[in-house]
Parts: sequence; C-alpha cells; structure tokens
Amino acid sequence: MESTTVTTAPEAVKPERKKVILSGIQPTGVFTLGNYIGAVRNWGQMQEDYQCAYFIADLHSLTVRQEPAQLRKQTLEAFALLLACGIDPQKSLCFIQSHVPAHAELGWILDCYTQFGELSRMTQFKDKSARHADNVNAGLFTYPSLMAGDILLYQADFVPVGADQKQHLEFTRDLATRFNNLYGQTFRIPEPYIPKTGARVMSLQDPTKKMSKSDTNANGFITVLDDPKVIVNKFKRAITDSEAQVCYREGKDGINNLMSIYSAITGRTFEQIEQEFAGQGYGAFKLAVGEAVAEELRPVREEFARLMKDKGYLEATYRAGAEQATAISQRTITKVKKKVGLLAP
Repeated sequence: MESTTVTTAPEAVKPERKKVILSGIQPTGVFTLGNYIGAVRNWGQMQEDYQCAYFIADLHSLTVRQEPAQLRKQTLEAFALLLACGIDPQKSLCFIQSHVPAHAELGWILDCYTQFGELSRMTQFKDKSARHADNVNAGLFTYPSLMAGDILLYQADFVPVGADQKQHLEFTRDLATRFNNLYGQTFRIPEPYIPKTGARVMSLQDPTKKMSKSDTNANGFITVLDDPKVIVNKFKRAITDSEAQVCYREGKDGINNLMSIYSAITGRTFEQIEQEFAGQGYGAFKLAVGEAVAEELRPVREEFARLMKDKGYLEATYRAGAEQATAISQRTITKVKKKVGLLAP
C-alpha cells in the first residue's frame, strides 16, 4: 500500500496586539511650539506603531469655573486641533470625555477605593488650591481618581506624562494594583511613555525657563495656530546676547535655544547652522528661524481653519469616536461593577 502524506495547514498566527497609548488634553488652550516639537509632531507616526486613544478632557476642566458657551467652543476647537495635528480618526480612537458615561462611573467607583490621605498629598491639588482659593471644590480634590479611570478604562499600556503628571500616573498604578489585589486581574498596569526627545524649547524672552502659554509675556511663546507674521515678529524680538555670533556655547542661552529650535525644524546640525550663518549676525538668523517655524506650522493652521468651517464633519467624527469609546470602555466598567458587587441591570 502506498503511504499517504497528509499536509495540514499551519495554524494562523495571531497578529501581535498593538500596545495602547492614551492621552487627554483639556479644552483650555492650544499647543505651544515646545509641545509641538517635543511630542505633537510625532503623533502621526505613533498611530502606525501603537493603538492610540486621544480624548478632550472636558470633565476635568470643570474643576475651574467655566463660561458654558466658551467651554463648548473650546472643546470643539480642541477636538479639531487634534485632527489638524495629524490624528487620523480611522487609525486612532478620538473622542470627548463627557460623551462616554463610563468615565464618570469608574471615577466614582475608584473614589471609593482611594484614601483621603493619598489625595491630600497630591502636589497639583495643593498648587491649584492656592491659585483658586475661592473654589477649592471636591472635584479638584478627587481629580486623580477620575484621571485614573480615564486611563484604566481603556487598559492603556502607556501614558505620555510630563513632569506635572508623574505623581498622578504613580497614583493610578497604585490604585490599579490595589484593585487587582482585592478582586483579581482587572486592570492593566500602565507605564509612563517616554517619547524620543526633541529639542527642549525655552521661552523666547527668558531662555532659562521652559516655553509655556501661561507666560505673562506673550512674546515668550509661540502657539501652533499663531499667524506667520506674529511668529516671525516674536522671533525677531527673541532675547539673545551682544556677541552677534551664531554658535552653540555655554552662556549663550538665547542663541542656544534658537539653534535648538532651528535644528529640530530643519534637521541641520549645530555645526551646519554655524556655517550657514557665519558672519551674518543675529538679525538674519532670527528671521530664518521665524520663517522656518511659520512654514513648519502652516499645515496645522490651514487644516485647523478648514475643519472649523466643517462643523458637520467634526460632529460626525466625535459622535463616531464616542460610540467606539463607549463600546471599549463598557467591557471594563461591566467587569468592574460585577467584581465590586453591583447588580447587573
């Protein structure tokens, strides 16, 4: 008898799960040039490597008194800005926090597993209480529990954090671990996401301080939506020194800052920049930096303006995002409710 060889098809290999990155922004302003160079311009590439979730944290903004019509306007603008900066709603989850009820639900449940002493030690609570002494509300106090809920709902692997949010992420990790120890594996423990470092962008008027939109001197910062003429004029007014030599050296904080910005935008090395502007003085250099930045930000400004004229598209997009976010978050909140003993509806 002839032997028969049976060949079986190889088992399908499941594609590796993309790691989840989650980030929220409050609807209270636009990104600075520092935000853009340090993080925002990398978002498009991140969508290829990770499963990204971005949301507008409008519930968090209520810890400070808001004018209702202005808050609605700023929320829509913040959503449009995410898209203008390269977030593709076909690749990333993009939604508005208050449109997904599970955020508030999980925030309350986690409140009940948070100790008073933990919240009272939060540095941001102390800082904001001092700045808004007339409105030290309970939401400001329990803000970290809601933030933890934001992260844990989507089983995030990574959370991009600045220096002011490290404490909140540590709190989230502690809270998730506590819950898991009580009820078994429920939440993924998130890690801080450390992006590839871009240039550290400093104030144009005080180059010893980080660029910030809270700077009392408007000439100290650039936003991604600034008019090109405004950008160029702010760079023309940038603080430098009296040497009139474009070179990167200790003690030349202003020029070092401008060279770092120009290098980040153009890809040129410091040595190439020094050669390009040898003997030209600071005027020509400041103008070149301003024009390069204005051109780099042009696509963001133009796309933002286009999106704000298409309210129908924005509404359809954030509604679709809310539906998707609700479906994802519902899996987590249903599991949590069952584990703490809440009766299913």
